[in-house]
Amino acid sequence: MSTYQDYQKQIAELLAKAEEARRSEVTEAKAKIRVIMAEYGLTLADIDGVAKPPKKATRKPVEVKYKDETTGNTWTGRGRAPKWLEGKDKNLYLIR
Repeated sequence: MSTYQDYQKQIAELLAKAEEARRSEVTEAKAKIRVIMAEYGLTLADIDGVAKPPKKATRKPVEVKYKDETTGNTWTGRGRAPKWLEGKDKNLYLIR
């Protein structure tokens, strides 16, 4: 009859064999993958597209619509009106 220590020893031996088998299989798999990639001229970017992230579209800056000629303050006309324009006629500052 086996003891607890015998089972622990067997477990350790099996874990070591399993790890060795895994390393061997991974090495073989990598070799197969390299052969297939070379055969078809593939790169990592071709496999999943992660190697080169897609370029993001750049936004064009919004053009200034209003300008105070005396101070040089500007506003695009988007969002809340700035303090310098409060209580004033916006059409007077409109850039034509």
